[in-house]
Amino acid sequence: MDLDKPPGDTRVVVAMSGGVDSSVTAALLKEQGYDVVGLTLQLYDHGVAVGKTGACCAGQDIADARQVAERLGIPHYVLDYESRFRADVMETFADSYMRGETPVPCIACNRTVKFRDLLRTARELGAEALATGHYVRRVMGEAGPELHRGADPARDQSYFLFGTTAEQLDFLRFPLGDLPKSETRALAERFGLAVADKPDSQDICFVPGGDYAAVVRKLRPDANQPGDIVDLSGRIVGRHDGIVRFTVGQRRGLALGERDGTGNAPLYVVRLEPDARRVVVGPREALGKSEIALRDVNWIGPDVSGPVDVQVRVRSSQALRPAEIELSGETATVRFAEAEVGVSPGQACVIYDLEKGSRVLGGGFIRR
Repeated sequence: MDLDKPPGDTRVVVAMSGGVDSSVTAALLKEQGYDVVGLTLQLYDHGVAVGKTGACCAGQDIADARQVAERLGIPHYVLDYESRFRADVMETFADSYMRGETPVPCIACNRTVKFRDLLRTARELGAEALATGHYVRRVMGEAGPELHRGADPARDQSYFLFGTTAEQLDFLRFPLGDLPKSETRALAERFGLAVADKPDSQDICFVPGGDYAAVVRKLRPDANQPGDIVDLSGRIVGRHDGIVRFTVGQRRGLALGERDGTGNAPLYVVRLEPDARRVVVGPREALGKSEIALRDVNWIGPDVSGPVDVQVRVRSSQALRPAEIELSGETATVRFAEAEVGVSPGQACVIYDLEKGSRVLGGGFIRR
């Protein structure tokens, strides 16, 4: 790693989730001679409330992180971040759904609990850097460190880290950014880590079984208010049991049955109107957006003025799309080269350089 002092004189805090990625990160840095300290965050009732393992903050994961730390011979601490996680991630998640948006809580977690609070704790422990197991790359450019996509396209996590600031990036390190997942697991085997074969977490840690609506209803009991499903002309074509069950672009779960005058063509959720408790549906072509507005923009690219040609993605698994952006403080306008389908308020739009689509220039959240 590009740190000024010799490894033996350099303390590095590793965010240890109990999974194979962060465990290998700690092992690599220990092998390189760094003074490694492992920190694990207790975010959501040790996993008891979610009733499952395999989530980043479940009780078994804390035990796994502790076992890895013992194997490596490094100090390990568990930090109780439950209250701040609930306030900064879970509550904002519920509020966003109540506004008819589609939030991405992992981004909120990275921006607040992890890269704000945990980074501050790492500094207080005298660390020179905070290392994580994210598959992204920190590349030194002419103006300082840059954030780039992970070398393995199948594992790249840059979409979730667009909110990283230049100051945070100066302190962060991502040792796995150049590796494919297969090599990470091979390293875990070589280091003799019990988590070498541990499955990757598939769910958001506080959303058991992927049932977003159930979590929102638990946090916001009034989320179950029923309402109408209407077509683009305003005609009622069905009923629903709460708009939190729907997101823009959704087709499944509408249960509209046969409809007069529509040819019974497939209908999709075009927009949500939370104040009226309406779900508006229409044909697939009604989903296309040629332009969107972003809020809470974080920009870590070079200074720009006027429209700039870039590449963007509005979902983490999506291929990059050509677009033009125009920044205005913490807001931006994005104009797609071709209409984008299924754009939902609350989602993130992450911006990459035009030439290679490697460097993260910034991003923001899609406004209604």
